[in-house]
Amino acid sequence: MKFYTVDVKNITCDVPHSSFDNHVLDSLADMIIESGGIIRPLILKPTGLETYTVVEGNLEYYAAVRAKEKNPRQCEMVNAFVISPKNEETISQQIAALKGINTSNQIVIESQKTSINSDQSLSNQEMIVLKQQFNDLKSELAQERQERQKLYETITLIETQIAKRITPLESFNTLNLLDLVFRLRTAGFSEAKSIQVAESLDKERKKKQFESLKDVVERVKIQSGKKQQKGISAEKMVDIVDTWSKLLFL
Repeated sequence: MKFYTVDVKNITCDVPHSSFDNHVLDSLADMIIESGGIIRPLILKPTGLETYTVVEGNLEYYAAVRAKEKNPRQCEMVNAFVISPKNEETISQQIAALKGINTSNQIVIESQKTSINSDQSLSNQEMIVLKQQFNDLKSELAQERQERQKLYETITLIETQIAKRITPLESFNTLNLLDLVFRLRTAGFSEAKSIQVAESLDKERKKKQFESLKDVVERVKIQSGKKQQKGISAEKMVDIVDTWSKLLFL
């Protein structure tokens, strides 16, 4: 498995949205916005270039979608583990085993709850103590929220001072020719081919912005002798995405 931050719009889910309560999703979305992200990463498997489907974390996924609807700028990306097809079966078995353990623990807890004598009642003094403890807890939570808000404001300020990371597709659509040539060289293109491909990219995007990486592969052509051929093959695009994604985190 590899850990990534993935754009929510590139993820799909086989479990229907109607399987989850909207109130629950709204509450979780507000928590995600307040805390700055989901605390339990999604488990995804790739379905294509930069597209994924949920293996585990359906509730978290729909809550992240709702959070992005409420706050597109802050909640565009989610933490995720991306699994390879060869490991999918063993990871699914691990997920099922962990769910079984959680279910067993929940049964034990519920059993312990039902064993408590139902006619036990709290005295007035005990009620006063509990109420005071509850108020103290509320006060602590309010203070924690203030501290988290200050932290969020600090992070937001730092983000404005850091260059925005751009995806490979954005690179093809926005980088100037010199930067495109440099990026292509990092992915293993020769200098001559990097220049040819960069010029073709610039020519095509002036006609129409690229809508996907597949669109780039289909439209970018270079001259080879008397014939035209693809400037970037599908296999090479995989290398580019892998190389450039690493560059984004340097």
